[in-house]
Amino acid sequence: MKHDPISSGKRKPVNLSLDTGIVAAARDCGINISRISEEALRTATKAAQTTKWKEENREWIDAHRAWVENNPLPLEHLRLF
Repeated sequence: MKHDPISSGKRKPVNLSLDTGIVAAARDCGINISRISEEALRTATKAAQTTKWKEENREWIDAHRAWVENNPLPLEHLRLF
């Protein structure tokens, strides 16, 4: 299993307000609400972190792309495609 830099491995009880119909349906289906909530938060957090990183590094990303467009890549002459 890969190390997840977001996870601490510890659990903290929290209070959530959820739609009662969704909670009842999830329980009827045997869905672990805590696990699903944690996974959804993990996914949303990773997406937000990625977006933030791209925004913070936009200048470097654009400069790198411009350099690649204007300069031949090293060893490009060895490409077979």
